[in-house]
Amino acid sequence: MITQTPHPITTASIVFRAKALTKTYVMGEVQVQALRGIDMELYSGELVVFLGPSGSGKSTLLNILGGLDTATSGEVTYRDHDLITATDQELTEYRRDHVGFVFQFYNLISSLTARENVAIVTEIAEHPMTPEEALTLVGLADRMDHFPAQLSGGEQQRVAISRAIAKNPEVLLCDEPTGALDSQTGIKVLEALDTVNRELGTTTAVITHNVSIGAMADRVIHLRDGLISEVQIIEHKKAPGELSW
Repeated sequence: MITQTPHPITTASIVFRAKALTKTYVMGEVQVQALRGIDMELYSGELVVFLGPSGSGKSTLLNILGGLDTATSGEVTYRDHDLITATDQELTEYRRDHVGFVFQFYNLISSLTARENVAIVTEIAEHPMTPEEALTLVGLADRMDHFPAQLSGGEQQRVAISRAIAKNPEVLLCDEPTGALDSQTGIKVLEALDTVNRELGTTTAVITHNVSIGAMADRVIHLRDGLISEVQIIEHKKAPGELSW
């Protein structure tokens, strides 16, 4: 009898679980089904890439997982928190205490230094790391007192990552974090995300339309037309520096 060893990711604890998850946007007389019935689980400590073309439902799914949007029907839980029935106040506390967000555009405050941009988050978090620790983790130890205008696009995105992780979230949700960057700069950003995932054990979800980025993930979840079309387990991950596009 041949037995297969379970993949270490899928034997980890479940962080998110979605069942029959749908989202319909109503715009006047038009209804747009962004999600048509998503069933999936995300696991503790994994780095997962959501891959798909524009309009496939990637951002909608990420926003529901992050408590920025609500589902139309179905179930979605974070640990033992029901995100479907949560009140606005409960979702606010969930986002503050458990989730870090990284978006395509950096949303830094131009009048504050990198250190000060990160400190804004550490001042309201329960168990934060220091701004210095967070910036060092993403390779910006020597750029802490620079203003955004003095930083490259990739450095600004790494400040945004630092700000997101400074509160020590269990989950880091990234929406097209390299979308505004060239490949060389984007790889530096992906290296920062990879470091955070490995060193902090942060469950990290990255949504992208860039197929190459999937090679650095533990799993790739493909979306098309609001449905999961395929799930790949990546047995031999690549380091971000090995990627090219």
